[in-house]
Amino acid sequence: MLSRLVRGCALLVAILAAGPLAAQQVVRVGGAFFPPYVAKAEQSQHAGLLPHLLDALNRAQSDFRFVVRPTSIPRRFQDFEQGRIDMSMFENPAWGWQGIAHNVVDMGLEDAEVFVARVEPERGQGYFKRLRGKRLALFNGYHYGFADFNAEPQFLAKNFNATLSYSHDSNLLMVLHGRADIALVTRSYVSDFLKRNRQYAGQLLISRRVDQRYQHRVLLRPAAPISAAQLGRLFEQLRSNGQLATIFEPYRITVRSGAADSSVAAGARD
Repeated sequence: MLSRLVRGCALLVAILAAGPLAAQQVVRVGGAFFPPYVAKAEQSQHAGLLPHLLDALNRAQSDFRFVVRPTSIPRRFQDFEQGRIDMSMFENPAWGWQGIAHNVVDMGLEDAEVFVARVEPERGQGYFKRLRGKRLALFNGYHYGFADFNAEPQFLAKNFNATLSYSHDSNLLMVLHGRADIALVTRSYVSDFLKRNRQYAGQLLISRRVDQRYQHRVLLRPAAPISAAQLGRLFEQLRSNGQLATIFEPYRITVRSGAADSSVAAGARD
């Protein structure tokens, strides 16, 4: 009798303990390759900055469980519209999201796309003033400010002599080995590349000219389990307690002291 009572109490405790977890709503976050933010799906589950951010969001509250759902740069729009993902992080509404209903949450993170060339005698910042006549190494599917955010490969190849790849490392190596003149990568990625490849220290000329500044946003489906206001408060919490700085500042990603306009109402964005 006593043993049955003990087992019954243990079961009740287990049910009560599992209750909050069972009540958690799953929020599916698109994982489209965007290093160093999002690694390839086949890499370690801890690779890239996104898993660390989601872990911090999950530890900050118990109502939602944020999980990664692999997608791709071109497929993420369809996955978003059809509800296979609830949100896309590290975004800009100008990157092809016009006409797709969404809410916007300011992540309070800033990065920049910069031009990178090989160090050569007498080559300075003036080298980046003109792109015409130079061979560019770009990432296939990315939207660049100098091209008015037109990501069509034929347009970029014809108008900017661009070679497109699916590897930022390859693009930087093309520059280092003289097969391209300029690559465009985020400042955070150059920092990560040089940490991983210390033999190239001092061999890359990084532009002060910025192609575009990233004020990273989360794009959230209007029907997502979490609201823009709730998500905005979570980001403010991580900013206030220093967790955003711990995750992003080692990659030269600026964490602003306060995010302006944490949320924007649903609707197609321009």
